[in-house]
Amino acid sequence: MDAGLGSSSDLQSQVEEIEALSAIYGDEWCVIDEASRIFCIKISDDTCEPKWSVCLQIMLPEDYPSSAPPIYQINAGWLRGPDRIKLSNSLEELYLENVGESILYLWVEKIREFLIERPQCTNTVEGPETGRAVTTEEEDEDWDEGSIPDYGALKLNTEQAHLFSSSSADEELPPIKHGEAVTDRRSTFQSHLAPVVTPKQVQRVIDKLYENKKIASATHNIYAYRIYCEDKNTFLQDCEDDGETAAGGRLLHLLQILDVRNVLVVVSRWYGGILLGPDRFKHINNCARNILVQEGYTETMDEASRTGGKSRKPKSKKMK
Repeated sequence: MDAGLGSSSDLQSQVEEIEALSAIYGDEWCVIDEASRIFCIKISDDTCEPKWSVCLQIMLPEDYPSSAPPIYQINAGWLRGPDRIKLSNSLEELYLENVGESILYLWVEKIREFLIERPQCTNTVEGPETGRAVTTEEEDEDWDEGSIPDYGALKLNTEQAHLFSSSSADEELPPIKHGEAVTDRRSTFQSHLAPVVTPKQVQRVIDKLYENKKIASATHNIYAYRIYCEDKNTFLQDCEDDGETAAGGRLLHLLQILDVRNVLVVVSRWYGGILLGPDRFKHINNCARNILVQEGYTETMDEASRTGGKSRKPKSKKMK
């Protein structure tokens, strides 16, 4: 077959398949990056509590479905070990049985069948909601562990735990800002920022972000925050890797260097199947820095170089 004709035929098949899946699954279907043909779908078993869910992230190569399979990633923090391998094997076997045909609908229903067949309706210690972290298996052989402070010591102690323990529903939800998305080798990064003055507000913002199906489907949602406690002249601060090793610590380190306060920064990463190595940390921190500059929490790089990078507190609005 002529390569041009094949490519045109594949593109048409992809368009038709995406339209059909969008119609069938409605809000469960999500477009992450249409130009790069990256999509995701949230698949749940609603027959039992607790509810088990899987986010299937898919990238369609130019020669799918004629000669290449979709590139996929299963995002489910609770799915580990033999169960994850079993599900992956079943998807790959299903593709081999249907080479050259559109496969996504069959994959989605296979995952749904897998969820339904799980021994559920029991109160297990590690249920579906116990963790969101997913690793991209991008282990770090190229960063010096000693070059980053140990932020494990910053985790909340027992005296601070009560700040999160009660419901945060009565806490005011701060405004949330979103930065520009950056894509590199099929991985997409996007930052989110909110002003916060209490840990309960941090939790409210995180919960609100996870209500967005695109953000919830991200491979990693890395965050860090700093809250200035004026009465004690200290900072309440913490960070979360969400499976991206050392990323939370690096993000918090950036907030400290910039001396920002009363702010939460979240950086979402949608992994595209290609390992970025240390470049991923560059993108995470650059996204964070850009939204801090955008929202007036710090100076631009040009201003910082002129002032020696000193005061970087949030800019206050002038009173009229």
